[in-house]
Amino acid sequence: MTDKMLNAADLKYSDIQVGSVYAFKRKIQEQDLMNFANLTGDFNPLHVDKDFGKRSRFKSNIAHGMLAASLFSTLVGMYCPGQRSLYLTQSIKFRRPVFAGDELLVRGTVINKIDSTRVIVLKTEIIVGAVVVVSGEAQVEIMGDN
Repeated sequence: MTDKMLNAADLKYSDIQVGSVYAFKRKIQEQDLMNFANLTGDFNPLHVDKDFGKRSRFKSNIAHGMLAASLFSTLVGMYCPGQRSLYLTQSIKFRRPVFAGDELLVRGTVINKIDSTRVIVLKTEIIVGAVVVVSGEAQVEIMGDN
């Protein structure tokens, strides 16, 4: 187990308030695109072929949308609620491309709590500069804090 695994938040349902914001930053590297392609088998040339990327309307390779969106799992599993999370749903809207070298702000804002099921609803966003590039909504059950 790495130190990062030991640092997952351990928020209880009662610790989480509507309006609370949880966030972290992550810079996307070129190697991340190839690592994601190797993990998933998605070698679409728009993501991994430099010549193809240069000829595209983006003039460069773009990150897999699901690579960026996968950081919502980090948000839930490490920041809010962390150890007690059971990810139930996630909607995703890809608004703008993400490129290698982009620094992403991954942010979740608690917009609702459902006491009967101990579920929180998060507005999820990935932001580059001042632009929301991926948005959505997550529902997460908080387990184990009787």
